[in-house]
Amino acid sequence: MADLVVASDPIAAAAARVEEAVRAVDAEREAARLAIPGGSAAAVVGPVREALGEVWRRVRLTWVDERCVPRRALDSNRGTAHRNGFLREDDPPAVELALFEDGETPEAACERVAEGLGRELHAGLDVVLLGMGADGHVASLFPGRGEPPGVVAPVYESPKPPRERVTLTTRFLRTARTTVLFATGEAKREALTRVLMEDPKLPASGLPGLVVVTDLELRH
Repeated sequence: MADLVVASDPIAAAAARVEEAVRAVDAEREAARLAIPGGSAAAVVGPVREALGEVWRRVRLTWVDERCVPRRALDSNRGTAHRNGFLREDDPPAVELALFEDGETPEAACERVAEGLGRELHAGLDVVLLGMGADGHVASLFPGRGEPPGVVAPVYESPKPPRERVTLTTRFLRTARTTVLFATGEAKREALTRVLMEDPKLPASGLPGLVVVTDLELRH
């Protein structure tokens, strides 16, 4: 069953949960493996980086999904995180594995990322930070589309633009011991309620160590 956190400052609450989970892994063996999102949930990353201090420089980082657009594009998750200062070139993690590089095809990106996940992240994750859309999608895993195979998959004809994306699969997200789902605002109420009820039609349902952080009062 998911752990529900209702907070007046959900960014701070989510950052605290991610920081705690990363520190726990770092204390065991260092080099915590962390996957982060774009969108509104990316605002959690900056406070996490600042709070972790030296531990951040041992983190092995990747993304839960990426849009197949140039890094300079406004809808690039990675590019936006760097432009907004959530990630900084002068304060890098030990590894930052991008899911899409300029000029790649989705297939080429997936081939490179699958190899990188094995080499740099030892084929698993420890901590995942997710956002969620009002339709219940996380990463670029959209309800009703089935579960893609493998650890990373191309997405075509995304219901939200841009149409082409690369996403970690539910199978790979499940390798983490802690998943922090950050979702705020009334538009997310129905989807969050379904996740808390473990509706199998939503990709976030049943993820290991799930912590739902929101500003909504929800039944649990």
